[in-house]
Amino acid sequence: MPLGRAAALLGSVGARLLDVVYPPVCLVCRRAVASHGALCPRCWGEMGFIEQPYCERLGTPFDRDFGPGMISLEAAADPPAFARARAVVRYDSDRARSLAHRLKYYDRSELAEPLGRWMARAGAELLSDADLLVPVPLHRMRLLSRRFNQSAALAHVISRESAVPVEALTLERVKPTPPQVGLTRGQRAANMQGAFRLREEKRQEIEGRNIVLVDDVLTSGATVNAAARVLLRARAARVDVLVYARVVGQS
Repeated sequence: MPLGRAAALLGSVGARLLDVVYPPVCLVCRRAVASHGALCPRCWGEMGFIEQPYCERLGTPFDRDFGPGMISLEAAADPPAFARARAVVRYDSDRARSLAHRLKYYDRSELAEPLGRWMARAGAELLSDADLLVPVPLHRMRLLSRRFNQSAALAHVISRESAVPVEALTLERVKPTPPQVGLTRGQRAANMQGAFRLREEKRQEIEGRNIVLVDDVLTSGATVNAAARVLLRARAARVDVLVYARVVGQS
């Protein structure tokens, strides 16, 4: 038997054994499903997936279709530093939010796999001509307490799905910003001033390149705007943003 066919057969047998020992369950509610990393029909219907029509700049969903290339009043009044943002789901969905929290706060690093695959599909437009993925970094003290950077974990899955290389050490978070929860948009922006720095040895990798910033959740945009400005000052050709979930209607 050819080596490749034998490896495929062993992989298939291994997958069947895994299903016997650990039957596949819904990522959210733990009901039985057909395959690992899937959602049951009920949870799928309540995830709040973002689909067109949406703002070309911010990726926020529109209530009705205004035609291609339309931007929201928010994007027109206060344009972001980045060119475009795309997200998989609305953060106000309880089911979508629960997955984000489990990945970020409860050491459920295995969730990066399905969430990253969804992000690669939602961000296909951004990834089609991207040169590099750059995950939003954590401050070293936050990284020690959490033990892994969820944005970097997502970026590595997206890289595998899209063939766009990832460079997790491009940006450094030099300011230990306090939690943003409960802050206004202006307070969040002030909180993030000076939070990121480009590692000097990575400067040549950024200049003239199309960069996709990867993060887990986009709220007011303060974090990704601050990171995008650092990359643009390093002469990146364009900076887009790809996240798992985004808050809609943030004040």
